[in-house]
Amino acid sequence: MPKTCMMCWSRFPPRTHEVQCDEQWAFVGKKQKHCDPHDPADTAQGDNWDHVALDPAHRLVLSVVPGKRTAAKTEALVQDVHRRTGGRMLDLWVSEEYPAYKPAILHTYGETIIPPRTGKPGRPKKPYTVAPGGLHYATVHKTQHKRRVVHVEVCVMFGQEEAISAALAASPVSTMMNTAFVERHHGTDRNRNGRRIRKSLGFSKDWKVHNAVTYFMPTKKPCGR
Repeated sequence: MPKTCMMCWSRFPPRTHEVQCDEQWAFVGKKQKHCDPHDPADTAQGDNWDHVALDPAHRLVLSVVPGKRTAAKTEALVQDVHRRTGGRMLDLWVSEEYPAYKPAILHTYGETIIPPRTGKPGRPKKPYTVAPGGLHYATVHKTQHKRRVVHVEVCVMFGQEEAISAALAASPVSTMMNTAFVERHHGTDRNRNGRRIRKSLGFSKDWKVHNAVTYFMPTKKPCGR
């Protein structure tokens, strides 16, 4: 993304209050199971995930981080959302049960506590990070039957259930905790980007080209409702 556009985002952050996060799978060159972990050439082959953060109220793609599905990529996504929204606390974060989001959100939005010295012998306690009171993050666990979601369980990671329920009630689009908006985005993107269509020969052959197309697809650009 051009530097001028990044500066524009920092000066005029979007009016985002809630974010849905999810990862979209694709592969480059060959399937991950055929990649050799000892072959340096295969580091740019196999699974390639789009880590996506979406503003459901405005259908706005806040950030996309393509690459291997790792904790480092997840943290890069959260930090980019933090930068693009001006560093302010958002009303609600929602994702599925991918465990990398919790430490990434805590590291980005958390507050560092330095325990006071007690004056007693022994090593002092180390600083630690806690979630601030305004941080609200929940995950959804989906139970499927015949490839259809039949039940959704919500697990609160940060914040109180009452505060999260209040943020959900204030949402202009969400009536329940879900990741439906970002998943709908993934479905549309697969129809527009032939490199992501499953069970076809249209998959990407080059890692850099695949990521470049990810950034320049229409559904990846910030847009209104």
